[in-house]
Amino acid sequence: MRIVILPLTVAAAAVAFATPALAQDAAPSAVPTGIEEQMAGDSITVGVAAAYITDYEGSNDYRFTPAPGVLATIKGYTFTLLGNRASVDLIRDNPGPTWDLQAGPIGLVNFNRNSNSSIDDRRIRALGELDTAIELGGFVGIGKTGVITSPYDKLSVSLSYRHDVTNTHDSAIWQPTINYFTPLSRKAAVGLFASAERAGRGYARTYFSVDGAQSLASGLPVYNARDGWKNWSLGVIGTYALTGDLLKGWKAIGGVVYRGMMNDFKDSPVTSIAGSKSQWASALGIGYTF
Repeated sequence: MRIVILPLTVAAAAVAFATPALAQDAAPSAVPTGIEEQMAGDSITVGVAAAYITDYEGSNDYRFTPAPGVLATIKGYTFTLLGNRASVDLIRDNPGPTWDLQAGPIGLVNFNRNSNSSIDDRRIRALGELDTAIELGGFVGIGKTGVITSPYDKLSVSLSYRHDVTNTHDSAIWQPTINYFTPLSRKAAVGLFASAERAGRGYARTYFSVDGAQSLASGLPVYNARDGWKNWSLGVIGTYALTGDLLKGWKAIGGVVYRGMMNDFKDSPVTSIAGSKSQWASALGIGYTF
């Protein structure tokens, strides 16, 4: 599975789509005959979670939103859809403890502040609605299966690049990520991840600057945000098989993510006055693997 970039809105749902490797017992002697063949086979997982997220990036108000997901692994190639983000790993996976190279396209639909109906703070609504941004790019990464707890845990690092192609913010976002996942049993797995984002000047200007007209309308001070490191995130996620095991059947999923805003993105009145530098997200849902 390629959980390469975990957006805050769906990070806690991602383990619902864990690879078969995560479903194995930590003790190699506990793995039944034939399990390697199952791990090497094709699989599809679908699921949905109820995510509790901020109204906008930098907000201190929260709302519930659905976070759908699909993972399809066919002949070693993986397609992932998590909420508003999709990616394809074009480098074929090999089963068992091994190195895993990762590369492929990635796309994200950025809904940040595109609807005032989902924003409680009147000052942010007064800044005006923004167009939906479509960010396209790619990622590269490397992972290793069988690193700490068993032949089936996995540590991976990756770097992605996305650029807005709709001229909404017309700039780039770089995102390094590190993930660690480990099975606890045939029924349970947990994961940890850390990530950060560096955003371009257009992103800072569009979402975190306040011009003179916006200042008069909202009461927020004029502010010119600069590009740079935007935020860092830490998360813990987990899944538990409700029927069968994590290789097949129903599973419960959940998790919590913390994001800390940085630099001009933290100091902007959008965050420091109307919102908060501390951002939380949580999710609880269900998935099915067949």
